Order: sequence, then C-alpha cells, then structure tokens
Amino acid sequence: MLEVGGLVKRFGPNLAVDQVSLDVRAGSFYGVVGPNGAGKTTTLSMITGLLRPDEGVVRIHGIDVWADPKAAKRVIGVLPDRLRLFDRLTGAQLLDYSGTLRGLDHRTVRERSADLIQAFGLDDAIDRLVADYSAGMTKKIALACAMIHSPRLLVLDEPFESVDPVSAANLTEILERYVAGGGTVVLSSHGMDLIERVCDSVAIVVAGRVLAHGTLDEVRAGETLEDRFVELAGGRKAAEGMEWLHSFSD
Repeated sequence: MLEVGGLVKRFGPNLAVDQVSLDVRAGSFYGVVGPNGAGKTTTLSMITGLLRPDEGVVRIHGIDVWADPKAAKRVIGVLPDRLRLFDRLTGAQLLDYSGTLRGLDHRTVRERSADLIQAFGLDDAIDRLVADYSAGMTKKIALACAMIHSPRLLVLDEPFESVDPVSAANLTEILERYVAGGGTVVLSSHGMDLIERVCDSVAIVVAGRVLAHGTLDEVRAGETLEDRFVELAGGRKAAEGMEWLHSFSD
C-alpha cells in the first residue's frame, strides 16, 4: 500500500530526514515512533504530499505521490500534526465540505456524515462551531473528515493526543474495524503502550533515520517496545548533578 524510498529533507544546513525507506503492506496497522525532533512529522508530511522531499520517492497504492498528486490524494486520508481546520464552520458544515471536496454527492455525504457523527460521539457538538471544540473534539471531527471518502490509507500524526481515555478507546475500535475491512493505517504516536496494543508493524525513527523496522516482534527483539526504543534513542539519562532540587525553597 505504501512504498517510501530514500526520502531526504533538509532545512538549511539541518538534515531533518536522512534516507528514510519504508514498506507498509495493505491491511496493516503500522506504527512510527521516535523522540521529539526525530523527523517523524516531516516524513509523514512528505508521504502525504504536504511537504516536497529533496530526494526520494513515495508511492501509495502504486501511485507516485509527487508525479500524480491528485490521484494519490484520492486514496488517502490525513490527520496532520498541527491541525488547520476551517474552524468557523460547524462540525456538520466541515463534514459536508470535506465530503464535497472529495467529489461525493450530497446524499452520500449526508449518509456518511450521520454514521461518522454517531461513531465518533459528536452528536452534541455537531452544530457548534469547530472553533469552540475542545482539543480532543477537534481531533475527532478532523479524523471523521479524513475518513468520509473511504480512503485506502489513513496517515495519522498523534491522533490520540489530548483525547480522553473513553474517546481514545472508541477511536481505536473504529480504526481496528477499518483495518479489519482492508484499510491501512500509518500511525505516529509517543504512546508505546498504544503502539504495542494496536499495531502489527513498527518503525523506530531517530535523528531522521530508520534504525529498526518490521513486525512488532522483530523490532522489539525480546524486549518491550519502550525499552527497545530507549536503547536505540541513546539510552536512559541518569539525573545527576541536581542535588539542589532536594533542598526545597521554603
């Protein structure tokens, strides 16, 4: 479903992404983990056509994202890291706009919107301006908009950030059903427990490079994902030289 080969991105003298290559099979729940500043968001932005790579190729369902961006974007749904929504619309209007933008007819948009509103628990907020939503509610309406055209691939950057545990469990179930029906999810998250619970494959990205990738068991190599991640990311840092912290100010 997703082939990424030799992606490179520089910002001035800084090499943010250094020859990242990934293969994600159809029907996979694929996790991407890494420390802050590792290049995860930059990589996902290049995969989804939001940021042009300096080098490399991205193919989604056999379509070259940068040679034929319109065709590629028809088959993907995206939840970016920093949401930029038309938040002066109501939730219902935003869903309608998203479906119409994807070329769906009015009846289909209406029917799918009703299903999504119920599934995501948006009933009480759907007629309010998105600007008045909480951070968690904003994530939910944005994910609903990303799914309305039934994409083959969902690329989600920190979808559970600021989402309460009940809503997170509900969203996880929706995504698991989507994958069980043949969809593919690429998910970036700092939640190691979440990745271990829902993903079948994972890549660990550190300093713009993929240091490990494969099935969850292959990457863990007999350890927990968190321990393996910490090991690859440089190990745990001992909190030394901060004895002053225990001489309390009062």
